[in-house]
Amino acid sequence: MEFTASQIANFINGRIIGDEHALITGVSPIESGEEGHLSFVAQERFAEHIDRSKCSVLIVSEKLLTEKTYQPTIIAVEDAYLAFQVLMNLYQEMQGRKSGIEDGAVFHESASVGENVYVGAFTCVSEKVKIGDGSQIYPQVFIGKNVKIGKNCVLYSGVRVYDYCVIGDNCIIHSNTVIGSDGFGFQPTKDGYQKIPQLGNVILEDHVEIGSNCSIDRGTIGSTVIGKGTKIDNLIQIAHNVKIGQNNVIAAQAGIAGSTVIGDWNQIGGQVGIVGHIQIGNQVKIQAQSGVNSNTKDGEILYGSPAINAGEYRRNYVHFRNFTDIVKRINNLELNSKDKTNE
Repeated sequence: MEFTASQIANFINGRIIGDEHALITGVSPIESGEEGHLSFVAQERFAEHIDRSKCSVLIVSEKLLTEKTYQPTIIAVEDAYLAFQVLMNLYQEMQGRKSGIEDGAVFHESASVGENVYVGAFTCVSEKVKIGDGSQIYPQVFIGKNVKIGKNCVLYSGVRVYDYCVIGDNCIIHSNTVIGSDGFGFQPTKDGYQKIPQLGNVILEDHVEIGSNCSIDRGTIGSTVIGKGTKIDNLIQIAHNVKIGQNNVIAAQAGIAGSTVIGDWNQIGGQVGIVGHIQIGNQVKIQAQSGVNSNTKDGEILYGSPAINAGEYRRNYVHFRNFTDIVKRINNLELNSKDKTNE
C-alpha cells in the first residue's frame, strides 16, 4: 500500500513539517531507514537519527524537535510511539480477516460458530464447542469438547485447547501453546506416584494475549484463571489453580507454581520463579531471574533468589562481591588479636 505524509498525519492528528505529498511505500526501523519508508522517533536517545535517517517521513515527538529544518518530512505528534502504534493497528485492520471453514477441517455437528468466523484446514473442532463472532482459528488447531471461545479471538496454528476451557473476547493465543493440560498433581504411595485427576479447567478473561509454547494447566478442582488484559510472553508455565489478576505482564521463561494468587498490574520479569500457595499483591515488580517464595505487599520491587527488596539486594550485593576480601580482613584482625593476647 502507498500513502502520502498528509494521509498519515490525518490518521494520527499530526503536524507536517516539510513535503505533505511525500510518498510512503513501507516502514523501517529508525536505525536502518530507507528512502520511501516511514519510521518514528519517540525518545531522546534516538534523536540523532532525525537528521541521519534515510526515511522519507518520520513521526517525531514534539519535545524532540527544534527550530531547524530537517531533511525528511516530519509528522510532529505528542507521543510518537503511541502514534505509530495507532498506525500499525489501522494497517492490521486493513488487511482484513478470513471467514469460512476450510476444506480438511474436522467440525463436529454439535459445534456452533458466530458470524465471520474462520476455521483453517486440519483444525479439529470437537462437540458442543462455541466460537464467537469474528474469531480466527488457524490451521492445525485442536479445540476440545465444550470449549467456549469468545468474539474476535485469534488462535494461531498448533494451539491446543483442552476440554471445558473458556476463552473470553479479543484474546490472542500464539502457536503451540497448550491451554488446559493436566496440572502436575501426584500422590506418593508405596507403589510410586499416583496421578491425581485434574478435573477443572482454564478461564482466560477478555483481552488476554499468550505467546508461543506456553503451558497453562487446568485446575485440579475449579479453574486456573488469567485475568482481563493480562499479557503473557513465550515459554511460560502456569500451574494448576493459579489465579492471575488483571493487566499483568509476564516475560519469557517465567514459572508460577500451583494455587498462587497474583493481583493486578504486576510486572514479572523473564525467568522468574514463583512458588505455590502464596499471594503476590498489586503493582509489584519482580526483576528477571528472581525466585519468590513468600507473600508480597502491594508496590514492592523484588530482586534475587530468594527475592528481597531490590534496593536492599543491590546494597547487599556490593558486599557480596567483596566477600573474599572481607573474610581475609576479618581473619587478619582475628590473627592480630590473638598475637596481642599472646604477648
